[in-house]
Amino acid sequence: MNYDEFNHFCGSFPATTHVVQWGNSQVWKVGGKVFAIGGWGKDKQPAFTFKVSDLNFDLLSDLDGYIPAPYFANRGMKWIQQIGTFSELDEELRYYLSESYRIVSLGLSKRKQKELGLNPQ
Repeated sequence: MNYDEFNHFCGSFPATTHVVQWGNSQVWKVGGKVFAIGGWGKDKQPAFTFKVSDLNFDLLSDLDGYIPAPYFANRGMKWIQQIGTFSELDEELRYYLSESYRIVSLGLSKRKQKELGLNPQ
């Protein structure tokens, strides 16, 4: 996945906003909370960062193509960075970006969720 595809996919979720910050990274938010970051990994290679469940954090931390996200995981947060950008991981990336969006949107206050038209009960 390249950054254009990443931005298009993240922009397809309801109530999202996009900003460029943190060293020219593509940052996607829902309700003002970050759910995905497209920025450079080591050696200026594309890397994609997203929030995950505890179980997926444990699973992905040990898989090729993924690392605990710098600046997030070392603060105890469950964020993973996909550093393997070969096309075989694109479908997985879409899944994990969707899950990150879901996790972050569910963490918003009920009032904020209702205001944004998210997660109807």
